[in-house]
Order: sequence, then structure tokens, then C-alpha cells
Amino acid sequence: IGACLIAAERPARTTWTFNEDPIGSVPSGFTGQIGSWTVAGSQGNHVLAQTAKNDDPVFNLILADAPKAKDLELNVRLRPVSGEFDRGGGLVWRAGDARNYYVARYNPLEHNFRVYKVQNGKRSLFQSAEIPPSKADGWRSLRVTMTGDHITCDLDGKRLLDVHDTTFPDAGKIGLWSKADAQTEFDDLTMEIR
Repeated sequence: IGACLIAAERPARTTWTFNEDPIGSVPSGFTGQIGSWTVAGSQGNHVLAQTAKNDDPVFNLILADAPKAKDLELNVRLRPVSGEFDRGGGLVWRAGDARNYYVARYNPLEHNFRVYKVQNGKRSLFQSAEIPPSKADGWRSLRVTMTGDHITCDLDGKRLLDVHDTTFPDAGKIGLWSKADAQTEFDDLTMEIR
């Protein structure tokens, strides 16, 4: 299915590796909302790269067309490549559109990992954790779970954020996110619907 490699062991689990998509293309099953999202070659692998250098308040976003999910677990590996104003990126879930969603993001410039809601295009912080400098290869693993109103967020296997919110109670799309000029590579995006 293009970008999708669907894991056979659990029908509610979907993994996107981007290996079947041609370099330079928008991955199959995704729609770029803001920014420049294309498949790129990186370290002998295909990744999804956000390469736009937008102004500071711009949120770069790509959404998976399907499936929608309410209660879920999301995982992704990301590698910050560059960015003067911002760097890094994150996971989006329960997105109604490009202006309404939850996002958990890692920023190595600010040395933090945070979870927000973006409502009508305005971002509001729920919680933040301070993070030591990046691993040598630059790749970080993000994990988000949401059940009902309960959100937990892990970075490299460590639980750092734990909040409750009812702003977006319905199923929505998932996606990937960066801010401003943050150029970032993403790989092994996995969603498990609970």
C-alpha cells in the first residue's frame, strides 16, 4: 500500500516505513497540510523528511488519510536535521483538520519534550520535561498513548509527560509535525488502535 507496511499480527496496528515510496514523492496515504513533506534517502534508508524553512509561528503538518483513531498508541523515530529558529518535531493525533489536534514534540534547541493542543490554530502547552542533549546518531523515539482523556508521552522509552484533557473527544487523523524552519526526518511511524 505504498507507504504502508501493515503488520499481520494485529489488524488494528499499522506501520509506515516509507520504503515503498519513491524518493521525492509525498508518501502514499498521506496529505501534506503545511510545509514540504517528501520521501528522502537517509543513511541507506527511506524516511519522510520535512524540508521547508518557514517563519517562526508556522506549524508544518502532514496527516495520514486513514485510519482515524480515538484511543491509540503512536510511535515514531525522528532525527532533527537542521533549524535556526526551531528544531525537532513530533506526533499528532485526534486531528480534525490542520488547525485542531494534539501534538507531542521534541526540541533539541530548547532541550525539552512537550505536549500541547492546537485549537483553532492556537497552541496551548499542557506539560514540559527538560531533556539532556541528543544521542550521538541524532535519532530519538517518541511514543504517545491516549485513552479517553488520558495522554502519556515517552521519549526514548522513558515516561516524561502525563496529562488529562477533553478538548478533542472524538476519533481523528494522526500525523507528523515540525515548527518553523525545523527540518526533520521521520521513520517507522506506527499506530495501534485500542
